[in-house]
Amino acid sequence: MLIIPAIDIRSKRVVRLTQGDFNKETFYSADAVGVARRWQDMGAKLLHIVDLDGALAGEPKNIDIVEQIYSLINIPIQFGGGLRTERDVERVLSKGISRVIIGTRAYKDDEFVKRLIKAFGSNRIAVGIDAAGDIIVSKGWTESTGIGAIAAAKRMESLGVGMIIYTNVLKDGTLESPQIDLAKEMLDAVSIKVIISGGISSLQDIKDLKALKKPNLYGVITGKALYEQKLDLKEAIQIAEEKR
Repeated sequence: MLIIPAIDIRSKRVVRLTQGDFNKETFYSADAVGVARRWQDMGAKLLHIVDLDGALAGEPKNIDIVEQIYSLINIPIQFGGGLRTERDVERVLSKGISRVIIGTRAYKDDEFVKRLIKAFGSNRIAVGIDAAGDIIVSKGWTESTGIGAIAAAKRMESLGVGMIIYTNVLKDGTLESPQIDLAKEMLDAVSIKVIISGGISSLQDIKDLKALKKPNLYGVITGKALYEQKLDLKEAIQIAEEKR
């Protein structure tokens, strides 16, 4: 199980939102590259970068910063935020990004998902399932889709998607711990790889998720807890990597 630091970029700065609310932003750094280097130096094996401006605009807006990060670190990057066309997906992947995360359009266009998988492979395409309760929200978490999270995950698996990133929006940025029961329900629902996100803020949270003993639990994303120094990345990685 990987511990994956999140780097959310808005207006060229590293920030975190509370429950996805763009009006509840906390600023952490004007140096996204420096933040990425710090997480790499502390042992991270994968970075999760989100283009918040892109999520709102419907197209990537901070690719230049992601390129800078990619050129100066040695670990993979997964990237999401506003990727709603094949052209934008191809453009991002051509920059060396290991995996892209699509969301909004994936729920409306099965053929779009199939084309991406055919063109780039299932390992490079992940679908973000961002849910408030059991209902997926989209367009930078500003709109409800009316689509159930579990149903969407099963459908994505049937389309050939190799990974989903399941975020509990109501817990994201709150430092309140994840809802383990919802995480377990998602992990039980599919056999493909799942990354859990939203509220992961302590070593106990890491232990609780690991205790589920789900082979498809690929990793967990944590952000605010790292920036607020509530969670030590090195210790979290050590716990995650301990043999069960």
